[in-house]
Amino acid sequence: MRRAMTVLVTALMTTGGMVALAPPASATDTTPTPAPEIVPRDLTITVTGLGPEDRTCQIDADLYVPDGVTARKPGPALLATNGFGGTKADQADFAQGFGEHGYVMLSYTGLGFVDGDLCPITLDDREHDGEAASQLIRFLGGDPSIVAVDDATGERVQVDQVIRQDRRTKVAHDPAVGMVGGSYGGQIQFAAAAVEHAAGTDRLDAIVPMITWNDLSYSLNPDNSGFPGGSSLNGSVSSPDTGVFKYQWSLLFTALGLVSGLQDLPALGNPEQVRNLATANCLNFDAPVCTALAEVAGTGYASAGSVDFLRSNSVASYVSDVRTPTLIAQGQADTLFNLQESVATYSALKQQGTPVSLVWHSWGHSGLDPLPGELDRRNPENSYQGRQVLAWFDHYVRGRGPAPEPVFDYYRDWVMEETGDIEQAYASAPSYPVGTERTLHLSGGGLLGGSLVEDPARVVPGLNSFSSVAPIGPNYTETAFLDQAGPVTDPPGTAIRFSTPPLGEPLDVVGSPRLTVQLDAPTVVPTQGIGPGGRLTVFAKVYDVGPDGAVELPHRLISPARITDVTKPVTIELPAIVHRFEAGHRLAVVLAGGDLAYRGATLPQPVSLTTGQGRTQQLTVPVAY
Repeated sequence: MRRAMTVLVTALMTTGGMVALAPPASATDTTPTPAPEIVPRDLTITVTGLGPEDRTCQIDADLYVPDGVTARKPGPALLATNGFGGTKADQADFAQGFGEHGYVMLSYTGLGFVDGDLCPITLDDREHDGEAASQLIRFLGGDPSIVAVDDATGERVQVDQVIRQDRRTKVAHDPAVGMVGGSYGGQIQFAAAAVEHAAGTDRLDAIVPMITWNDLSYSLNPDNSGFPGGSSLNGSVSSPDTGVFKYQWSLLFTALGLVSGLQDLPALGNPEQVRNLATANCLNFDAPVCTALAEVAGTGYASAGSVDFLRSNSVASYVSDVRTPTLIAQGQADTLFNLQESVATYSALKQQGTPVSLVWHSWGHSGLDPLPGELDRRNPENSYQGRQVLAWFDHYVRGRGPAPEPVFDYYRDWVMEETGDIEQAYASAPSYPVGTERTLHLSGGGLLGGSLVEDPARVVPGLNSFSSVAPIGPNYTETAFLDQAGPVTDPPGTAIRFSTPPLGEPLDVVGSPRLTVQLDAPTVVPTQGIGPGGRLTVFAKVYDVGPDGAVELPHRLISPARITDVTKPVTIELPAIVHRFEAGHRLAVVLAGGDLAYRGATLPQPVSLTTGQGRTQQLTVPVAY
């Protein structure tokens, strides 16, 4: 099991699953001889006073010091940790690649993962993970109170090869340091920045979080009808109510966390240690994680307490303490942490004046391989994103080069198909959002579905009905990361669809459409006041329908919603996408009663949607020019 789960982890759940792609060599290759590999020192670093339990944890870390970087010629530093289920080894390519640019790197295995220590997974919270990262930053700043031992020699290690900023900042043990990493290794950067700012030290100079979350309660329990102000652009995806449980991804996380804990036990045959893992450490997690899983199994939704717990382990709950210059990179191919989460974090940071840029790249948790020339971690200077990250760190950490201009960059697959050029495939704007909005009105209905029209005077009265039929499914969009290729299906009676006429010219959508509808669900009205279990659950999505009727759901992204009051109009923000609807294709908006990737309503919920006078039924689409 250990071998199988290790392969699963490294291939699918961490940024270590990315492949560094270098240009192919030719018969007359003139590529310069690469610098010699940096041999890291394997360290055990003791971090203390973590959380209300006052925990002491042993951190497994690798320290990479490039040739020529010494106490007399110190270099800037980077700190990085793994994605969920990974280890310190996942950042080796980053360490070697940035080491060739003079960066010292400390890569460490996050709390609770396979490191020989029994501290549990604490979901990148500030009190444990953030405080541990803060102590590692002090270690890079030469703090002798942080105990680090070289595993090969048993010697104490104190860093003196990193540029110190103490004299300028008046902060003790202040290294020139940035953080980089993805997924779980992305959120930790926000936690570390917040801990440092709250302490008044601000030792962290720049961060580059990739494919990570804004609000973990939204990631695992989304309600796309509850955004403050109706849009993630307002700086939040945090609904005041519980959402729809994303059970496939959540169960996968739980399994990976448990396997990490089992691999850390000195002896699996020790019954007492196994019992402790299952109870005191709650399957290698903080206890509230198991509470949330039990709630969903029993009631079908997470309680307010569990939502608060997940949110507390998210930048959404402490964004005002993140003042570190931030380059956010989020994946278009990502049904775990979608683009809306990056929009919320970006917007909140921008509103408070934190230097921030946003990149939407091609890869994500639903497809981890960057395209050739997109991100090469081993040779960052040879890739589009690698050069962005270098420029960010060179200015904010090293103190060289101009300040990067704030940008919103986004990858366009149709340009890549036309040109094969990654540089041309990326569009750039000074900020998000881009383009303009176009409003389409839902019209007509019946068994064949309705239409989308631009002129409200052309709306045809109609009645459209659908129903959920089971708590899980039967509508199908994906199987977490395991299947992104199966056909998208909506069995008869479980969904309604409204489509544009065939488009006369391509339509480029960049951002989140918004669907505003008035629904009728008579069986839900008497139960919705009882609590979340009695409320209407729906799933909204946008299809690209080809001339032959073939359906494409861009990146398998959908927007679940648990509607608080079905008697009132509701706005559901649809997934943010970057997608070209080609001429001759139709854009369609769909409402469904279920999805196999989520835990929906316990009982069937018949729903109808009426179009015509007096009904607000419209779709707003962000169009880029």
